[in-house]
Amino acid sequence: MRIRTSFPNETAHEDIRIPMPDGTRLYARVWRPLTNEPVPALLEYLPYRLTDWTAPRDAQRHPWYAGHGYASVRVDVRGHGNSEGTPGDEYDAQELADGVEVVNWLAAQPWCTGKVGMFGISWGGFNSLQIAALAPEPLKAIVTVCATDDRYDNDVHYMGGSALAVDLHAWAATMLAFVARPPDPEYAGLIWRDMWLKRLERIDPFIHTWLAHQLRDDYWKHGSVCEDYGAIRAAVLAVGGWHDPYRDTVLRLVEHLPPDRVRGLIGPWSHQYPDRGLPPGPAIGFLQETLRWWDHWLKPASDSASGTGDTGVTADPLLRAYVSDSHPPATVYDTLPGRWVGEPAWPSPHVKTTTYGLRGAPVVVRSPMHTGVDAGRFFPFGNDADLPPDQRDEDARSACFEFEVPAETWVLGRPRVRLRLTSEVERGQVIARLCDVAPDGSSTLVTRGVLNLSARHGRDRAVPWTPGATEDVTFELNAIGHAFPPGHRIRLAVSSAYWPWIWPQPESGAGFTLDPEGSALELPVRERELTYDIRFDEPEEAAPIGVNYPATLDEPRPERLVVRDVAKGEWRLEVDPRYGGTRVYPDGLEFTEDALETYTIDESDPLSARTRSDWTIRLHRPELGWDTTVRTRSEITCDETDFITSNEVICTEGSEVIFHRTWEKRIPRTAS
Repeated sequence: MRIRTSFPNETAHEDIRIPMPDGTRLYARVWRPLTNEPVPALLEYLPYRLTDWTAPRDAQRHPWYAGHGYASVRVDVRGHGNSEGTPGDEYDAQELADGVEVVNWLAAQPWCTGKVGMFGISWGGFNSLQIAALAPEPLKAIVTVCATDDRYDNDVHYMGGSALAVDLHAWAATMLAFVARPPDPEYAGLIWRDMWLKRLERIDPFIHTWLAHQLRDDYWKHGSVCEDYGAIRAAVLAVGGWHDPYRDTVLRLVEHLPPDRVRGLIGPWSHQYPDRGLPPGPAIGFLQETLRWWDHWLKPASDSASGTGDTGVTADPLLRAYVSDSHPPATVYDTLPGRWVGEPAWPSPHVKTTTYGLRGAPVVVRSPMHTGVDAGRFFPFGNDADLPPDQRDEDARSACFEFEVPAETWVLGRPRVRLRLTSEVERGQVIARLCDVAPDGSSTLVTRGVLNLSARHGRDRAVPWTPGATEDVTFELNAIGHAFPPGHRIRLAVSSAYWPWIWPQPESGAGFTLDPEGSALELPVRERELTYDIRFDEPEEAAPIGVNYPATLDEPRPERLVVRDVAKGEWRLEVDPRYGGTRVYPDGLEFTEDALETYTIDESDPLSARTRSDWTIRLHRPELGWDTTVRTRSEITCDETDFITSNEVICTEGSEVIFHRTWEKRIPRTAS
């Protein structure tokens, strides 16, 4: 990583409040080049608190853009950080309408040329796409990183029509804690406490809403730009990583958006910006890549970085993707070997489907309920225990079919399985994993997919299986770029459980019978001879702001700990998400957060599934005598008919409890 301290423009920054039509003011930080000429504006818009939580990341990016001739603006969503108002659901109509207002407000400022770009990762990437679909006139281009076009089937809530226990719960619990954080008196002023209390009175756990919509209904269609790609008028640079759950969106965007206004980039990365150098690499000069994008779409030819207006983005392949070499199983990789390939279109003329028919007699698939404990983290962030370990234990709990690899085989795209199943019960799930098996027997997870059997005719309906009936079901696995070497074996592993990623159906213990006759694995195989000279600059960022991470004498707990009670047949997975721990900011704020997620199941009982998440967040300013703490507890259990949720929030100022509320709710199991 190269830290850049000298730029074409000197810069300055200021904190401002942007007015909304209803009088609410959103808190913003603006970095601008010191020039008398107007410049284009770049907007990053999300709820993650620009004065503390994202401040280190913001300092690496926004000053860099300002130094290259852009007004780079970071805005907190209403009801979050030091923005006024009360929080709503994620990506609700108010949030998106506010975003459009911010775009128009920026374009109208005397220091702006009237052209605006948006960028962001995860929530900020979602907002960039969704606001682009609302098509405010000044918004000319976006860069969306690790984001989705389909909020139902490619987000943290549902997968293949099944509830995602691991992040449907964990992210709802995280947002409950995040929403409850107070404004900071250093920036919000004396009204911080009144703002906080108003927010707390409006809290309702997101899990209530998410579990109430178990089918792909209008709730999920809102904000899903796949409903109408044609609504997007801005140019889109879509970026993802093979170890990020949102990478399929990149392929759909380059397929459905006009080729003169879209480019895709998928590397080996986790849920991170590609320049940060977090595992797995290699990292790239991503800020430089985005600068090429901004200069092309937001600056006139005479002002572009090259001086000619030709930054080369239109000459780039429609999709640049990394095909990783085979690698032994591990929970973290500093760098994955491989190569970049370029595709002129998607679907690519260089990718052909190769079908592998399954062989053997019918097999009963009745996986233990703890199948999936070695799935790894749904959202890898580059931590030591994020990725799936050796899959041999998981494979032993699945029905496996293997295929020899006589010559190196490059897979690029979404594999598909066609399975002939017989089920004796109305509801269940099928999970397919694609693994790379080395000569020593080690099994590396390549990709996976899920189908809720009641969603086999569409995610918008729940169609019970006729007990005893045999049907063919087809579903895709998540996209991947991977090279299988000769001498290895391609393994398809099929299971009926995948905890804690997938919440088990009440009848999941019955499993199903899989008939290899009529079943197949379809791999998108790419030609190896066609390669491109794709290169990137060295990663580069602006200087860090100097956050201090105090040392602690406490023994750190494991990131992921699996505990088995042999006598009870119970399995417990404990996860420390490692979002940041304790840090001290240059402005004196002491910020501490601690979280623990727990997933428990009896290996023979799908109704024993339960999740729990505990959060503690402390914000402390010693010089102001300001000391606040947020504690939350979130739990989900189930029976045959309902999900049973329990949530609690306790907020203190000093030693005084100023807010304490619990929620207990039963939500009918309509599809999951």
